[in-house]
Amino acid sequence: MQRTGYASLPLHGGKAPSWLTGRMRRLAKEISSIIIDEYGTERFLARVSDPYWFQALGCVLGYDWHSSGVTTVVTGVLKTALTAQEHGIVVCGGKGKTSRKTPNDIEQASGRFGFSEEEMETLTYTSKMTAKVDNTAIQAGYQLYHPAFFVAETGKWAVVQQGMSAQAKTARRYHWLSENTHSFVVEPHNAIVCDTKHPVVLNMTAKSSRKSRKASVDLAKEPTRKLKRLAQDATLPVDKQQKLLSQWLPDASAKPQFAFLDMPRNINWNALAEAYDKQPTNYEELLAVKGVGPATVRGLALIAELVYGEKPSWQDPVKYSFAYGGKDGVPYPVNRQSMDQSIQILQEAVQAAKVGDKEKSRALQGLRRFVPLDAKAS
Repeated sequence: MQRTGYASLPLHGGKAPSWLTGRMRRLAKEISSIIIDEYGTERFLARVSDPYWFQALGCVLGYDWHSSGVTTVVTGVLKTALTAQEHGIVVCGGKGKTSRKTPNDIEQASGRFGFSEEEMETLTYTSKMTAKVDNTAIQAGYQLYHPAFFVAETGKWAVVQQGMSAQAKTARRYHWLSENTHSFVVEPHNAIVCDTKHPVVLNMTAKSSRKSRKASVDLAKEPTRKLKRLAQDATLPVDKQQKLLSQWLPDASAKPQFAFLDMPRNINWNALAEAYDKQPTNYEELLAVKGVGPATVRGLALIAELVYGEKPSWQDPVKYSFAYGGKDGVPYPVNRQSMDQSIQILQEAVQAAKVGDKEKSRALQGLRRFVPLDAKAS
């Protein structure tokens, strides 16, 4: 699965006023209709999955470009603005309690579009796995709370979902696109937009975590009593670990080194017992087991390092920052081509929209706040 990007933004509370959301809904419907008519539903999904375009859309609709509310408000507005009959796209899920209704929303969308039972089940599984990967396979301290699953009449889809970190006081947004689907668990990121890069993040989707993923699967296929013993061994002093685990280590005289060994205490042993019964053949199947959460994934990764010496990646997969990227290229250069395309498409859509001149002027001013319209790529 290739994820096209995610953004980390200041965590803002409160609620968008009704006068603003009403205006945003009208403008969003106009812009979406023009883009879908001009380019089709699949191109619209590709635009939504582009973090630059999504951020620019939030500015056009009149919302602060750097607020965490961009995700919740814009996806909420699109959910009410887009219809199966008029646009051929439906938005499933949403914030808080609404997020738990995502499977029901997908079922209703499948009925409107005439999808088969198998197609509906595939979409439901995809929704659950994108959430599982963002919440569990990458552990940066962000709890997922707002999934939005875009489904088109062609069966293609996109995901825009957000996680919240109360400690860092930021929200991180994740974008997915079906067109780039290859694997749920191997390097799913194309662009990662984040204000905060954390020094220690467990990233089981990194290519460098390949052996750790395999070792985790191998461990999950072992009886839970053996895993419990290994987890207990991991909490002992290094010299005792060495003695207890010498049968697995190639060189008994070498002292193992673990940079971030911190065994979680709330591993879901019932889930691991279910995994043992299912005998997963790959890491995706392991993640898909109900009850396998962050603590269980982390515990398996740490035991895999302790027993097999297969270290997972502890690098935050951040590639670009709205706050610190830019013309100086720190920490990463702006994807100017993507940003220029976002600006051009939105500018043309606003100009063609059947709304008043005042609303067009406001929308273009919002886009200028995102980046000057006369800026040229070099």
